[in-house]
Amino acid sequence: MSSNSPISPIEWRNDQLELVDQRYLPARHDTFICDTLERAATAIRDLVVRGAPAIGITAAYAVYLGYRQAQVDARYDLNAALEHLAQARPTAVNLAWAVERQRAIIEAGGDIAANLLQQAQSIHARDIEDNRTMGDLGAQLIEEGSRVLTHCNAGALATGGYGTALGVIRSAWRDGRIAQVFASETRPWQQGLRLTAWELAEDGIPVTLIVEGAASSLLSRRGIDWIIVGSDRICANGDVVNKVGTCNLAIMARHFGARVMVAAPLSTIDMDTASGDRVEIETRAESEVLGDYYRNHERVSAWNPVFDVTPAALVDAIVTEKGVVLQPDREKMRALVTG
Repeated sequence: MSSNSPISPIEWRNDQLELVDQRYLPARHDTFICDTLERAATAIRDLVVRGAPAIGITAAYAVYLGYRQAQVDARYDLNAALEHLAQARPTAVNLAWAVERQRAIIEAGGDIAANLLQQAQSIHARDIEDNRTMGDLGAQLIEEGSRVLTHCNAGALATGGYGTALGVIRSAWRDGRIAQVFASETRPWQQGLRLTAWELAEDGIPVTLIVEGAASSLLSRRGIDWIIVGSDRICANGDVVNKVGTCNLAIMARHFGARVMVAAPLSTIDMDTASGDRVEIETRAESEVLGDYYRNHERVSAWNPVFDVTPAALVDAIVTEKGVVLQPDREKMRALVTG
């Protein structure tokens, strides 16, 4: 599967899944092979692959791998394996979405293996196509000469290819609408430093990195026009769940007069969850924050949430492959999904 981009993070080759191992980029360019469902679930849980669309694509292929395992091992509990897979990253709604779509094929019967693989490949190809559509739609909202800031990594590496937030930036840069791109480092995994900066540089787009603590100074002094991010879940009322720190940026944007754009596929919209306060926010190991400085220290701990919730009232535009919602609310989100 090709995105017509130098960055193809997910490849189905030789009847197995090949993932760019994002834990080590850009220092090392390793490939992580998934030939079982469990191997794919590990890749999702351990951040070999990350970003809601990429997680969904990986999960779709993983179900095919699990079904194939069940055909050769009568003791293999496919239902239990699917539940394990669906819980690998609970906040990213695309994971459960992909598992349920594949589960429906299993329940329908027929040539299940062929249909599972065909649907996984279709989800993969459609994601790349949708990213390009989102990129072009989002770019139309950006005035010529704009300065933009992005947070975390919502690029080709977080999708099947091209990207959501970075897809908008790629399209806007191509069209001459962007004068300067800034990216936050994104603690503690440094997705902005390691992944976003690398992606943009590979595409020939200059990028200036900032530490998170410099965001307010950047917004007040450098005239940022748009903050452009992706999302792991968008609730029925337009609340946005994204990498922790996104809400901070949205609050600062409102104070300093910048606008907030969220680019995400329709599969990220969760109309069954009324608002962001209903979303389970994943936390990860304290060691990711503490490192070796306070390992096993009885008086020093860390709270390490992966995501936060940006209220819909702080979002100026949600861009999907189906269209754009300005000043999102419950009625506008319902109209987008059902229209």
